[in-house]
Amino acid sequence: MTRQRTRRTAALTTGALAAALSLSACGDGSSDAEERPAKAASVSAPQSENSQTAESSGETSAESSDPREATGSAAGETTAKDTPDRTQKLPDGSTANIYETGDQAYRAEIVSRGSVLATLTADGKIDGVNANDMSVILDVDGTVHAWLGGGQQGPGSFNLKGGWKADVTKKGNAHYEAHIHGGVTSDTIIAKEEDAAAYANGIYILLSSGGIITSQAQ
Repeated sequence: MTRQRTRRTAALTTGALAAALSLSACGDGSSDAEERPAKAASVSAPQSENSQTAESSGETSAESSDPREATGSAAGETTAKDTPDRTQKLPDGSTANIYETGDQAYRAEIVSRGSVLATLTADGKIDGVNANDMSVILDVDGTVHAWLGGGQQGPGSFNLKGGWKADVTKKGNAHYEAHIHGGVTSDTIIAKEEDAAAYANGIYILLSSGGIITSQAQ
């Protein structure tokens, strides 16, 4: 992994699959009904990550920080939480540093050789990234699932784990959509400039903004 990906957003249209099979995606555009019943749904807003000490008065003021942004700190800066709650080795040799940022809200930093390569945030919706043939998903309970390979390049129609099928279409530059279907249920994952993750009946599905789709059993 060499590129840094700092924010994951995606949309999941609401359809029969979301209601019948609890397909959950990261980013904006998904409803509360899409949350998986096995995971707690009560989520608080992530805490501000950075604070800055005023030089003149010694008072401390909180700075707003997007939890999906990379959080490498410059010398002299103080972070709200610089020690991960736990770490996990990933298949490519990098490490996921996992932080609990609020009430059932989590952040995972993918770190290699001291550099943060990507930051994932799960705050009621799962988050994921595909980089250099490794897929990483942060679930809403703070667990990280990662696997190497298995990617299929769209556009095209592909078989996924768990009997799902995906019809991947290119909509524009760094913009792909995957129509996920199985039996009489279906829904759509949208990856526009950022990768999109989804969950359906024990299967994690990841669509990259470059049109690569991959899946893995939980």
